[in-house]
Amino acid sequence: MTRIGKKFVQLKREKGKALITFITAGDGSLAMTERLVPEMAAAGADIIELGVPFSDPMADGPTIQLASERSLAAGTTLVKILASVKNIRQKCDVPILLMGYFNPVFIYGAEKFCQDAVAAGVDGVLIVDLPPEEAEEFSRFASAAGLDFIPLLTPTSDPSRIKKIRKVGSGFIYYVSVAGVTGARASVANDIGSMVEMIRDRASLPVAVGFGISTPSQAADVASLADGVVVGSTLVKLFESHSGDDLATALTASISALKQAIL
Repeated sequence: MTRIGKKFVQLKREKGKALITFITAGDGSLAMTERLVPEMAAAGADIIELGVPFSDPMADGPTIQLASERSLAAGTTLVKILASVKNIRQKCDVPILLMGYFNPVFIYGAEKFCQDAVAAGVDGVLIVDLPPEEAEEFSRFASAAGLDFIPLLTPTSDPSRIKKIRKVGSGFIYYVSVAGVTGARASVANDIGSMVEMIRDRASLPVAVGFGISTPSQAADVASLADGVVVGSTLVKLFESHSGDDLATALTASISALKQAIL
């Protein structure tokens, strides 16, 4: 069991919910990412998603697109991200999930990527544009290496899609609460509860809900229905107006407020 699985077991035992936070690796520099991850964990992040920047992030809204552009302009690569995770592991044991697109993984070599990711200390990977119908080979590579392959479900997913993701997924299920791209929204979807129940009835993995969750009150509402809450764009937005110590302070304050809301 990876750190991700162990964290959900721990939280279930404690009757808690997972706060999963997203930042783009290399946004502000990889050195800053290495600094921020332990501070985010100390502030209350149970699992940290590091976005792998990509030139065509089709599932992302403007905030994360801009973060990818800043990171790529700074020279961030998948190889460098793995090296940074290895550095982070020297001082922090928080579960780390890489989130991104298949092209960089394909270029790297899928089997080698899974092996190298685990060696660096990565616990899981979420590949936005790799549907379960095309993920069987990658899932085998990930399973053999000890890497969780996090599946995605959406409001349009039906029972047959859930059955497919059960065959390839591990760690937890990421339920995308709204149709469309990433980004903070004024309210969360009102059918989350029924969808989470349907997924739970047909799958044996914890369900975390993301896309559009931006405030502590929204996080609390979603946490009452799901096993975890994913917050990304509202945190990534802070990188546009803060840097250095100010960024670390603003980011950890936001994470602390989110965690307190879902306790």
